[in-house]
Amino acid sequence: MPDSVVLDPVDLHLLRLLQNDARTTYRDLAAQVGVAPSTCLDRVTRLRRAGVILGHQLRLDPAKLGRGLEALLSVQVRPHRRELVGPFVDRIRALPESRTVFHLTGPDDYLVHVAVADMADLQRLVLDEFTSQREVARVETRLIFQQWDCGPLLPPQPAVRTG
Repeated sequence: MPDSVVLDPVDLHLLRLLQNDARTTYRDLAAQVGVAPSTCLDRVTRLRRAGVILGHQLRLDPAKLGRGLEALLSVQVRPHRRELVGPFVDRIRALPESRTVFHLTGPDDYLVHVAVADMADLQRLVLDEFTSQREVARVETRLIFQQWDCGPLLPPQPAVRTG
């Protein structure tokens, strides 16, 4: 499968609409895009098969689930070797507090977004689940005050040549 897929304006419009509300019916999508419902269904199916659409997710409010404190943990693993990466990531992903794990370049190896009940819970998580691991050399914690979602993810616009 190629890294990118050629998308026409109808595909882009469908993706924009679905990213704003993944529960939109095919009939409503088709009406908004200006195609027949069967065409809409075929296009969305093709986008799923091509791996452009990865799934549908339900977003929950961590605070309403008793996890009102969110943080980003920058983690340095030493030695940073392949045989440690898989088990480390599996262990972190299995934690109920973990929201997202990124493998990075630079001085930190991982960035982990976590949601916890309070500061004591965050301290417990860092000490018991991160720094207690032999391969974890350092953890730096940053509290998240607020976050915003951004617009839909669409392919980059082609460069416009002038002159």
